[in-house]
Amino acid sequence: VSGAYPTDETHSRDETTPMSRDALKTLFHPFASGTVDAPGEGQRILFLGAEAGFSLPGGFAAELSAVQGFRPFYRQLQAQRINVTPEIEGDGYDGALVLCGKHKGENEDHIAEALARVREGGLIVVAGGKEDGIQPLRKRIEAFGLAIEHMPKYHGVAFWFARPADIKAATAQLAKPATRVEGRFTTAPGMFSHDRIDAGSELLASRLPTDFAGDAADFGAGWGYLSVELATKSPRIERIDLYEAHYGALEAARANLLANCPKVAQRFFWHDLTSEPVKDKYDLIIMNPPFHEGHAAEPSLGQAMIKTAASALRGSGRLMLVANRGLPYEPVLAENFKEFGETCRNARFKVLWAKK
Repeated sequence: VSGAYPTDETHSRDETTPMSRDALKTLFHPFASGTVDAPGEGQRILFLGAEAGFSLPGGFAAELSAVQGFRPFYRQLQAQRINVTPEIEGDGYDGALVLCGKHKGENEDHIAEALARVREGGLIVVAGGKEDGIQPLRKRIEAFGLAIEHMPKYHGVAFWFARPADIKAATAQLAKPATRVEGRFTTAPGMFSHDRIDAGSELLASRLPTDFAGDAADFGAGWGYLSVELATKSPRIERIDLYEAHYGALEAARANLLANCPKVAQRFFWHDLTSEPVKDKYDLIIMNPPFHEGHAAEPSLGQAMIKTAASALRGSGRLMLVANRGLPYEPVLAENFKEFGETCRNARFKVLWAKK
């Protein structure tokens, strides 16, 4: 489950972005302040990286097509009755809004998509927080020779430009091709640990069973590394179900399982494990739960996923998870399982097990 993406250097699992964050207000400020004319009725505006919690400025009567692949944010947009899809659909839009997050590659890819899908002359408005690198991004876009206007507001910057006739150079440099990890996995920027196997997942993989023969689930499966490892190590596995909140990562996992273990029965669920119930029951659940790593770890996401796992396991079913050493998951394991323990630990991570 991957939402507000950390820099790859930290390798934290960071899933939380506050609703109505400042960057959202920054994005609509050029319209709200009258600096830019709001798009009128009959116009179609693409909204990439969309998040709920905004109110449209006066006169903004265009039809919004929001795109959000992170399941919790998608559901919030649906609750706000915004037209939202997990992937971009269609082209020939009259304009685009791009809400930037922490991941540079994903932000650039969104601008490339906006250029490709907006008609010539259509307005593209981009905004983000200063801490998310919006200033270097603006300078990068200016380097393509575009006439850019910008304004700072709410600890961020909004900038905008008309979609030029020739977009080849810009889209070629901004669009992010798929990444290959260890020659076995296809990933993309914006996914958790998209450029290498996460060290925590690798530690858990080294302890996965080789004789498992029932139904398994991978909670917060990302792009499928742990699922592939389990299916490879335990060839008698009957089925594996992958649950992931990041739509793009789940699609990558689908491709990676098909490529690496095509004979294993597999299902894929775009799912928010902290708020949507799991209907099936399993003999084994594996997971590397997300956590927020700011000034302090925020273990509530992992704790919620542990509770969901407990309710989705059959009697005597097992949970195996990896976590940062300092995260207090043991009390929630004690509350929800008959027995639990620690398999191993290293300088950064611990592998825990629990039995229903």
